[in-house]
Amino acid sequence: MTTEIWQLSEDQLLADAAAVSHQIQLLEARRIALVAEIDTRVTREKLGFPGPAGWLTSTTLLSPSKANKILALARGLKNFPDIADAVNTGVMSIDHAALILAFAETPPEDLPPEGRDMARAALITAATGPEARTGPLRAAITRLHDLYGGTTPPAEDTDRNELFASKTLNGRMIMKGDFDAVTGEKLLTALSPLTGPRPAPDGTPDERSPARRRADAFGHILDRYLAANNLPIEGGEKPHVNLHINLRDLTDLTGSGNSTDDIADDETSRTAAQSDNSTERDAVDPVDTGGPRHPDTAESNAANESDTDSAAGPPTDRGTYRDLFGDGTSVGWLPWMGPLSRTTSRQLACDCILTAIVMDETGNPINLARTMRTVTSRQKRALIARDHGCAFPGCGTPAAWTEGHHIRHWADGGPTNLNNLVLLCGFHHRLIHHSDWEVFIADDNHPWFTPPATVDPNRQPRPSHARAGPHIA
Repeated sequence: MTTEIWQLSEDQLLADAAAVSHQIQLLEARRIALVAEIDTRVTREKLGFPGPAGWLTSTTLLSPSKANKILALARGLKNFPDIADAVNTGVMSIDHAALILAFAETPPEDLPPEGRDMARAALITAATGPEARTGPLRAAITRLHDLYGGTTPPAEDTDRNELFASKTLNGRMIMKGDFDAVTGEKLLTALSPLTGPRPAPDGTPDERSPARRRADAFGHILDRYLAANNLPIEGGEKPHVNLHINLRDLTDLTGSGNSTDDIADDETSRTAAQSDNSTERDAVDPVDTGGPRHPDTAESNAANESDTDSAAGPPTDRGTYRDLFGDGTSVGWLPWMGPLSRTTSRQLACDCILTAIVMDETGNPINLARTMRTVTSRQKRALIARDHGCAFPGCGTPAAWTEGHHIRHWADGGPTNLNNLVLLCGFHHRLIHHSDWEVFIADDNHPWFTPPATVDPNRQPRPSHARAGPHIA
């Protein structure tokens, strides 16, 4: 019988916490070994991803960065059994193993082979046991690189340059960089004229901290860059910030619906605004969606919903549900960073050239049907608004790195409209074409994926990555 935690003595609490921590270390080591075996034996079609990292992210609670770190360790430890032994016995943390592995895989170029073995053994000893600390370990590795790193001084070695940009769970961006002296000088030179304190018109001192001023200056530099005319092409377009939000949400924030043309001045947007204000849901639908339309069915379904709601009790606050879980209609959406509040969305809309992508009640952009083979820029933006990125379940590769896939091939008579298109990254585009995975547009006008029997014997359809999770029925 397991003793409740509150019943444990102080000594038992300490002993159990230490024992559990050791077990976690051993379990992490076993997970790395399992991933190494998966990487060797399990096919991409079975995984549904280019490698085990994507599969881990889609089927566990691991973040992409953590999954990639596990995969890197799984592949690297095969070549260094001394580091692997320390991990497998639970005497070295995963973080310290990653540090030593990175040194072992890319040692200083002037360090002889026997010196590399000696240095690795010393680092393993320093990283062993609960008294091991990251600071001294990093310092030792840095000193080895300084002493044996070749003729280029460390401060000028561009091979060491790194920039990490990670999205946090609360929707912010964390950045960490390590640059050579010349690149650092460029950055500081660009920031310097923009980081000075700016007193208010009445003489009130600038209350921003130096760190805040540097962050504001960095944002200003990005604005200037994105406004330039000579930017490289990515995904068929010059890079620019995209914002997806329901037109009604933008206008509702002002308490008035008559400012629509200030936000988006095109025929589709004005028609959608009129449709939003109409009392008959199925009265106006002027844009071809590329699929069958059943106004009679929609009307009867609406009546059935009304009867059901009245029989079941008070209606559910569907708007609140959407705001909580997000179905692509009630919050803004940035293709890289994800959800954005409606207030900030409206602020952004005021300061940019906004491409109107009008969304229906299920978060599906109203289609502009086309007869050409290639996906137009406007269709690509509409696909991004619907799929957010690669639609394959568990993937979510950023939209800039995706392609428009014809569900029914163009050569087989498939049209180039939203009901026959889906965004896929390069790997999943190839997977759909060369495996038994299937994709279709369901009644909710969003893509669904049917796995092969080798992955799911029941072949249960799975929602797209952007639609996974709780949604309104």
